[in-house]
Amino acid sequence: MSEEMSREEWLGQVVEPVIEPERRICDPHHHLWDHPQNRYLLEDLVADTGGGHNVVSTVFVECSSEYREDGPEALRPVGETEFVERVARQSASGEFGPMCACAGIVGLADLTLGARAGDVLDAHMAASSRFRGIRHAAGWDESDEVRNSHTDPPRHLYLREDFREGFAELGKRGLSFDAWLYHTQIGELSDLARTFADTTIIFDHFGGPLGIGPYKGKREEIFERWCDDVAELAACSNVYAKLGGLVMPLSGFGFHRRLVPANSDEIVAATGRYYRHAIDHFGVERCMFESNFPVDKQSCSYVVLWNAFKKMVADASVTEKNWLFHDAAVSAYRISEDGG
Repeated sequence: MSEEMSREEWLGQVVEPVIEPERRICDPHHHLWDHPQNRYLLEDLVADTGGGHNVVSTVFVECSSEYREDGPEALRPVGETEFVERVARQSASGEFGPMCACAGIVGLADLTLGARAGDVLDAHMAASSRFRGIRHAAGWDESDEVRNSHTDPPRHLYLREDFREGFAELGKRGLSFDAWLYHTQIGELSDLARTFADTTIIFDHFGGPLGIGPYKGKREEIFERWCDDVAELAACSNVYAKLGGLVMPLSGFGFHRRLVPANSDEIVAATGRYYRHAIDHFGVERCMFESNFPVDKQSCSYVVLWNAFKKMVADASVTEKNWLFHDAAVSAYRISEDGG
């Protein structure tokens, strides 16, 4: 992208007609934030989702946004749920259109608090009836060229006893867990899923197959290992898969560096085999397409991204598409789309 060109101008170079504009979509993964010179709030989300695809509801996923500035450290992430609940009420007012934004909220609780994490979960639940669970990211790599998750996790987070003690608090409350990690850690998630077979786990962004730093140039080798690990994880019936996030820079496809953004055909050509493998093993009832916006907006527009998803499953049945674009997400997150 040229330094003289804004992100919107850059993305605007690729314009595509919307495929199947009537298809109902629940976008189960987006963020909201208001940082200096970097904001993405309800009006920005509505501008992206309003590009022609029929997005009827969304799920917000934690991103360290609007934490409480004081009070106990463990409870500060509850401020994010309070913030998103206000956004959800704005959306429900109808002022921003018919879409039910933030119909589900995924926050953060530090599960290494052990049983004490239950108090944080209760505070989230008190802050919003839309609260559905947490994400405690585990992305860790020994290379300085790979940025670890924003929660600064230790190595082998999902195997720690204190983390698992906290994880047990989710099941007691009927809450779900979003897992964000890198492809080298998928086996650890499988172990966690087998141990807590009654807790719903959502596998974010294909498990972060890396293509940068020491992983650059090793795509085929990594893909082969990833396929085996994903097949093992899919054998856990409590795990859903989010299909998206592959156009992030860490995947190494380099879409964000192009002078002209990728179109939907190019995204399908580069990433389609990951989608096919996940759908083949998880099945459509446990797979959901996700935007991961605005993170993935570094690489393509919302219209182009969802066009790519629709092209990937063009031969699927109507029922299969309903699951992939809407029903699996609504099921996993127990979503209500009545705006309440």
